[in-house]
Amino acid sequence: MCSTCGCGHGEVRIDGVPVDEHHGDGHWHQHEDGTWHTHSHEHAHAHNHSHTHDEGLRGGHGHGDHHHPHSHGHSHEHEHAPLGAVHAPGVSAARVIEIERDLLERNDAIARQNRQRFADQGLFTLNLVSSPGSGKTALLVRTIEALRGDVSCAVIEGDQQTENDADRVRATGAPAIQINTGKGCHLDARMVAQALPKLPKLEDALLFIENVGNLVCPAAFDLGEAHKVAILSVTEGTDKPLKYPDMFHAADVLLINKVDLLPYVDFDVEQAIAYARRIQPQLTVMKVSATTGEGLDVWLAWLKRGVEAARTARQNDVHVLRQKVAALEAQLRER
Repeated sequence: MCSTCGCGHGEVRIDGVPVDEHHGDGHWHQHEDGTWHTHSHEHAHAHNHSHTHDEGLRGGHGHGDHHHPHSHGHSHEHEHAPLGAVHAPGVSAARVIEIERDLLERNDAIARQNRQRFADQGLFTLNLVSSPGSGKTALLVRTIEALRGDVSCAVIEGDQQTENDADRVRATGAPAIQINTGKGCHLDARMVAQALPKLPKLEDALLFIENVGNLVCPAAFDLGEAHKVAILSVTEGTDKPLKYPDMFHAADVLLINKVDLLPYVDFDVEQAIAYARRIQPQLTVMKVSATTGEGLDVWLAWLKRGVEAARTARQNDVHVLRQKVAALEAQLRER
């Protein structure tokens, strides 16, 4: 469960296939053919141990003050209630915070593996976050179509149900993997790690991760992306950044979408930008319309610079690695 809002993931599916929620938090390995594989460590799953339970602790079931062995068949993905909820007797708020910290630390560890994999492949990876109905899928489709022939793109789609958005992306010719989170309100790093091997091999490309429509929980979960890109529609309130400060603090790029509708809505663009920069002073802001194409040239130029920077970084890393290998071979020859 997510302790921010109390949601549960239920059955997570990738392209309609249920996934093992305990798989994908191990380590990535690249095979000679360029494919990737991840495995979990057994010690993070089933293990037997003995300890004494205090009455009523964990899950609301008590064993009394007695000592007995039992087995856990999970990867410590303990469910927990949101902060402020009524807990089982003996479970303190401090314990809930401890579990939340452990959840985010494990997510961040997988996110670091994702980030390294993106770097190894020269992928410029963006995490698109917004409220439902902000137009992020329409903007994504328009962007992919505009980049066709210049930049290779792929998409990981996040929704609670349906493959509708992934189908819209696939219609552009770009590969898309659909993650359905069930009752979950956000993607996490493990889901992304599980989806990545299902994409075709990518190099020096643009990877979009379209998160579940939600301005709360996705703010807390690093997926390994280079940037969180918040999309705010002019059909939403001008004060949205003040109402959802965690998201606008976590994002470093803001797209104000549907600017073609400004004559018909009560939305103050400059005030919204001022509110957002009150929370995140370094925010990069672009005003766009997926419908008319207004502002897309600035957005597309920014994307191309990011892809080029990721490609250059990958090549530099490869060059440094080759230098190290050559130096080592020279040392071995001298012996």
